[in-house]
Amino acid sequence: MRVLLVGAGGVGEAIAAIAKPREWMELMVLADYNIKRAEEVQRKLGDADADRFPVEFIDASKQENIETLAGKYNVDLIMNAVDPIFNKQIFDAAYSVGAKYMDMAMTLSEPHPTDPFHKTNVKLGDYQFDKAKDWEQRGLLALVGFGVEPGMADVFARYAQDHLFDEIEEIGIRDGANITIDGYDFAPSFSIWTTIEECLNPPVIYEEGKGWFTTEPFSEHETFDFPEGIGPIDVVNVEHEEVLLVPRWLKAKRVTFKYGLGDEFISVLKTLHKLGLDNKGKIKVKGVDVSPRDVVAASLPDPAHLGEKMHGKTCAGTWVKGIKDGKKKEVYLYQVADSQECMEKWGCQAVVAQTAFTPVIAMDLIEHGVWQGAGVLGPEAFDPVLFMEKMAEYGFPYGIRESA
Repeated sequence: MRVLLVGAGGVGEAIAAIAKPREWMELMVLADYNIKRAEEVQRKLGDADADRFPVEFIDASKQENIETLAGKYNVDLIMNAVDPIFNKQIFDAAYSVGAKYMDMAMTLSEPHPTDPFHKTNVKLGDYQFDKAKDWEQRGLLALVGFGVEPGMADVFARYAQDHLFDEIEEIGIRDGANITIDGYDFAPSFSIWTTIEECLNPPVIYEEGKGWFTTEPFSEHETFDFPEGIGPIDVVNVEHEEVLLVPRWLKAKRVTFKYGLGDEFISVLKTLHKLGLDNKGKIKVKGVDVSPRDVVAASLPDPAHLGEKMHGKTCAGTWVKGIKDGKKKEVYLYQVADSQECMEKWGCQAVVAQTAFTPVIAMDLIEHGVWQGAGVLGPEAFDPVLFMEKMAEYGFPYGIRESA
């Protein structure tokens, strides 16, 4: 497979590191706006693999720039590993050149102009799903939401429907961690740009008969007990792709996404919002146009360089409640990544490594003709067993916790 990797940040680096040992990965272009960052990733991969992982400058805001690189390297797939503000250009570029497309976060939402905490407006992924027929008619495949959450979590949801339940009452993604970072009072382990977007937007909930609707940020507090020593964590509603993906393929009476942010993290996000520092639009500061959110991101440490300072575990998983053989049943399918283990194996911190393994496994299954299709498809559209069998092989085994 020949891949154009758009974005050599933390997750992009982890994708390259996990793909490196795989012989089927013929070429992966490390393309980034920050050419020095792409060169850093190339060096970490080793001189022996420099030809397999060439470095290129890319401006992901310019569709023609993406198309030019895709043509130069004759790529099979364009992997989107940048902030979702660039999704439309990368998605459309792949369609234009006839390449497969994959992302880990779908095109952005736009809150309802008058009733944002009750009604949806433009939903996550609407732009992409509106173009699904075009992709299908051309026989092209776009895989959307193929990270860990969304991604692995959606695969788990499909597995639960196919193999564990006769009837599903609720599918709820639950994410929590006990990670600490030495030397920092506040240092997000993932892109702060994306974190602000998904945490401050109105969360979406799905209910059978009602469809998609929104609620206020950080609503419906719940204590969820995470496995492998992480323990009980307060989780809250957050806008996330699973809620938009799962109901398109699976039958559940309710779908939610809840994230263990912690009181301090929520307080910081609320403060950023009050000060207008979450704003994506540019303002003029001493004659220079800048985005307040970009300034916040630039002021915080780069998550890609926090690995040696991180300790603890992060857990991503799918909690499902329903009926099997006439009896009530609950399961939690999950994956736990340990910070130090990920650094030892991949040279990448746990959060980005856990996000990166799903797209690489998906590439593997596509390259070998195991997963096939055309159109705009989420993880729920594919056989989950084949993916889950490969998780341990790739160093990210799953677990299942069941309770009656």
